Amino acid sequence: MSVSLEIPLIQVAGIRDQAEAELLRECGVRYLGFPLRLEVHQEDLSEEAAADIFRRLRPPARGVLITYLNEAKSIADFCQVIGARIVQLHGDISRRELERLRELDPTLAIIKSLVVGRHPPDVLEQLAIELAPLVDGFITDTYAAETGASGATGRTHDWNVSRRLVLLSPKPVILAGGITPSNVRHAIEAVRPAGVDVHTGVEDGNGRKDREKVLAFVAEAKAGLML
Repeated sequence: MSVSLEIPLIQVAGIRDQAEAELLRECGVRYLGFPLRLEVHQEDLSEEAAADIFRRLRPPARGVLITYLNEAKSIADFCQVIGARIVQLHGDISRRELERLRELDPTLAIIKSLVVGRHPPDVLEQLAIELAPLVDGFITDTYAAETGASGATGRTHDWNVSRRLVLLSPKPVILAGGITPSNVRHAIEAVRPAGVDVHTGVEDGNGRKDREKVLAFVAEAKAGLML
């Protein structure tokens, strides 16, 4: 059995170092996302630094590997190297590779992205149904056509699409994409997701996580999720 996701959940992605991970923990964030081996964005830290933070994390904090990798063996191997027990897959990955990933690492919790704008809504709905038996949850995010980024764009998408996916999906759906302390409660009310994820929405002008923004985001998200 795979590692279970604590639903509802609040995730903050884009951790830069141990100090930032500690800041998030102090603010009550339990899911810390580490984007690595990406197609578009530059990594926030080295793989070695990420692995060190993973080793230092203690419950209830959990590290989440976020990656565009789409081959089962490379994903499973990387999770072992980093020490991740939860992986968030933002690339297009075939059903067969997901099946192989389950075979290679049955205890790994898998979150699959459903990127609004990268695929039409009907395709996303089909993926949510077809891939549900192989994943522990989905995350909706925003596509930026000019860069090819499937997340960390700082942009919202059509929340009606995400709401439809929440209603259709047999597995929990997390909402991401342009969420900030000022709109997260409204986003939750509109979509009714199983959790929310934020990256750039709680950063300062230097790309560092801002304590006051994180605290505000967590408070608003908890209010919306009724935690």
